[in-house]
Amino acid sequence: MTLLEEHHLPKHVAIIMDGNNRFAKKNQMQKGDGHREGKNSLDPIVEHCRSRGIQALTVFAFSSENWNRPQIEVDLLMKLLEEAIHEQLPRMRKFNIQLQFIGDRSRLSPHLRDLMRSAEQETASFSSMTLTIAVSYGGMWDIAEAAKQIASDVHAGHLDIGQIDASLFGQYVSLNELPPVDLLIRTGGDYRLSNFLLWQAAYAELYFTETLWPEFSTQEFDHALDVFAGRERRFGKTSEQIQQDKIEN
Repeated sequence: MTLLEEHHLPKHVAIIMDGNNRFAKKNQMQKGDGHREGKNSLDPIVEHCRSRGIQALTVFAFSSENWNRPQIEVDLLMKLLEEAIHEQLPRMRKFNIQLQFIGDRSRLSPHLRDLMRSAEQETASFSSMTLTIAVSYGGMWDIAEAAKQIASDVHAGHLDIGQIDASLFGQYVSLNELPPVDLLIRTGGDYRLSNFLLWQAAYAELYFTETLWPEFSTQEFDHALDVFAGRERRFGKTSEQIQQDKIEN
C-alpha cells in the first residue's frame, strides 16, 4: 500500500448490517435463514478490512430496540451470536485480530456474557485490527451511560464539573480507545442511523446502499472506500482552508 492510498483509507469503519429478513423473503427462505446468511457474510468483510489495512471494524449485530422483535427471532439471533463467537475465535487467532463487544449486557444470558468476556480476554493482545460487535447496543444508551459514569466520578470527587467538555465526555463512551468512525455503511436501502454510534460517528462519512447485507460483497466494500476517498472531509472548515492545510503539510 502506498502512502497516498493509506492516507485515503478510513481508520475505522462501522456497518449497519441490514436486510437479512428481506433477503430471506426475496429468496423464498425461512426468515431465520436470512440471519444465518448474514452471519456468513461478515467473515470475508473482516478479512478484507485487515488486508486493506483498516484499523477497526464495528458492526451492528443487535440493537437495543431489537428486543422488541418476536421472541422466536430474538432467541435465534442470540443463538447465532453464540455460534459466531465460536466461529470467529480461530479466525481472530489466525489473523491476530482483537475481538470485543459493546452494549448493555444485563439482558443477555449469563452463558453468553461469559462467552463474550472469554473471547475478549483471549484476543486482548492481538494487534492487527479490532473487530467490535455491537450487541444490545444503542447510541442513546451509550451516551446516557457515559453521563452516569461522569456524574458518579464528580460525586466521588474524582472529577471536577469544570473539567467536563466534549473531549472528556468522549473518554467515557464505548470505543473510546479507537479512532472515531470515519466511514459508516448501511446496507438494505434505509437511510437512517437507527441509534448506532451517535457520538462516535459524529463526523463519519455515510454510505447507503440498496444491497441487502447477505449480498454485500468485498467489491462493493471497496466501492464504498473509493467513495470515501473522493469526499472532502472539512470538520467545520472551508474547502479553501482544507486545500491550504494540504499545501502546508
